[in-house]
Amino acid sequence: MQISCMPTDQKLSQLAIGTSARVKDFPKAGAAFLRLREMGLLAGTMVTFVRSAPMGDPIEIKIRGYHLSLRREEADQITVET
Repeated sequence: MQISCMPTDQKLSQLAIGTSARVKDFPKAGAAFLRLREMGLLAGTMVTFVRSAPMGDPIEIKIRGYHLSLRREEADQITVET
């Protein structure tokens, strides 16, 4: 029996700690998302979920060799594939 390893889409905020995923889609409008694109958060970029604050907000991801903190509401709008 062969197990299929199909990519699954989910929200960035739903990743488990230590999980890596590829950015698939995110909002194209808004000042916050313009800033994220300028920092290298683009479709196709690999990110790793590092940790979340004790109350769950903000979360920390590793992207392009550096750590970035995001509000959970922003991470909810970013779709990734694992």
